[in-house]
Amino acid sequence: MKIFKSFLTKIRLLLKRKKDDEPWLSYYSREERSIEFTKKSIYHFMKDSVGDDKDLYALNYFDTRITYREFFRYINICAKALREYGVKEGDIVTVCMPNMPEAIYVFYACNKIGAVADIIHPLSSPSELNIYLSESKSRYLFLIDFDFEKYKDIIENSLIYKTILVSPSESMGTFLSFGYKLLKGAKIKHPKKSEHEYLSWKQFLKVGIENKKEYEADVKSSDLALILHSGGTTGKPKGIMISNYNFNAIAQQSAVNVINVRPKDKILTILPIFHGFGLGICVHTPLCLRVETILMPEYNNKRFYKIWKYDKPNVILGVPTLWEGMMKNEKFDDVDMSGLKYIISGGDTLTIPQEERINEFLHNHNASVNILKGYGMTESVAATCYTFPGTNEPGSIGIPMVGNKYKIIDPETNEEVPHGKEGEICVNGPTLMMGYLNNPEETINVLKKHTDGRTWLHTGDIGYISEKGIVYYTQRLKRMIVVSGFNVYPSVIEGVLSKHKDVDKVCVIGIPHQYKMHVPKAFVVLKKGVNASNKIKTELIDLCKKELSVYAQVKEIEFRDDLPKTLYNKIDYKLLEKEEFEKNKTSKKNKKS
Repeated sequence: MKIFKSFLTKIRLLLKRKKDDEPWLSYYSREERSIEFTKKSIYHFMKDSVGDDKDLYALNYFDTRITYREFFRYINICAKALREYGVKEGDIVTVCMPNMPEAIYVFYACNKIGAVADIIHPLSSPSELNIYLSESKSRYLFLIDFDFEKYKDIIENSLIYKTILVSPSESMGTFLSFGYKLLKGAKIKHPKKSEHEYLSWKQFLKVGIENKKEYEADVKSSDLALILHSGGTTGKPKGIMISNYNFNAIAQQSAVNVINVRPKDKILTILPIFHGFGLGICVHTPLCLRVETILMPEYNNKRFYKIWKYDKPNVILGVPTLWEGMMKNEKFDDVDMSGLKYIISGGDTLTIPQEERINEFLHNHNASVNILKGYGMTESVAATCYTFPGTNEPGSIGIPMVGNKYKIIDPETNEEVPHGKEGEICVNGPTLMMGYLNNPEETINVLKKHTDGRTWLHTGDIGYISEKGIVYYTQRLKRMIVVSGFNVYPSVIEGVLSKHKDVDKVCVIGIPHQYKMHVPKAFVVLKKGVNASNKIKTELIDLCKKELSVYAQVKEIEFRDDLPKTLYNKIDYKLLEKEEFEKNKTSKKNKKS
């Protein structure tokens, strides 16, 4: 009897400890806590989730609505065309396109035949594309056609065997397609007819239509399915390897967090598909939930307003700059948001005043919901933490998504700290990447096995967990600037500017911006005997345009005789940030007076 009582006591203590260690579990039902993550491939999980509802709308692109039946037909044609051109299981296919139906067809077609989709930013610099293609050894490239001239030299010196050029007008209606070709398409340079390594989208599809053989690989959940790109916790470009299991898990987790979403609802997908947030949560998740996905390939004020006004989306996800722009757009005065079920912010921190302003704006437009927040990294596909009613406290980033574990550690000792104390945020869960492509050293630095036997993602972010299990983010452990939701690393920009023959020292910091939240500013010290001039400033700006992505461009350049140093003789970037903060505060005060 004593042994039995002792056993019961141990069980009670274990359960209590579990509850204390993971207090966020109390926000989930028993069914949600016991979720089983699928072992299917990405393609099959999406297809099986749709089931017989193939006449519902899957995609909406410039008012062209594509049913699931048509959607699967195009995926099948693409799969057959890829196989006809020699794409085999495990081959890497690079997709450099914005939010377009064709990019999504190719993504699922690759998965169907067991190939790997390598999705990159169409605004990447030529040198960045060169790095991506060299690392992946990709031989197939799907490219938005207006990027052809920019990347032509890189493509010709790479291993790429076939490049399929896709126009934004491919899936537009007849009238819009004609207008686009007349106003924009005519200005785009295309390859010569004799250059057989290039195909148009229609030529590519023709091969798939003529190929009568069906192809479908035996894809395992543990197989590599997707490569996304990020600077990670340092500034060097990295390919992030995502498995079928990882990618499907984010869809299953997200479905729990948008429990009120129903088939035929609509989501506005403006977050780009070359981000896990865009592809995983704004495309794969809604498609699996039979939600009509409205694609925006680029931000446009008029188009954004029109979609809100006439399509009336039920779900929208975006970055803080999107909400700021929306609130400043006078056209939104007549927009009714009463049908809105979820509005979610990610990519950067929302300040409490921002959150309050957005919620007031929503309520003034008949919305019955408040803005929710998500937090995550590309190394975890997308969000790992999410707010919903009951956890949406001001300044918080919510609770760990179902199936995830969070802990806060002391960055110096790696020891877990108590609830309420700040430290580095570490995450464990089903969406953690397989690792960095061809970079095992950096993988080990980020994915670490702890004494509990679990592998934890070290985020490089500082935060704490409250006694109720709600997570708060406070600051970044390492230097990084977030520009319109994109991670920009000062060290990368500094490396580019240092290439100029007249530059001696350089330091880059983030400064406030009205719409982008922050933009890079460079402090430059020129070599002895060289005088500052507009000519050098122009050369530095041109160098950035050549080497860096659009969102990493330097907004301001300030020449200085020297840069402040710390006691350890390092450039004191924090002092520069403080100086800019004070300058900005004084400028605002003068404007008010």
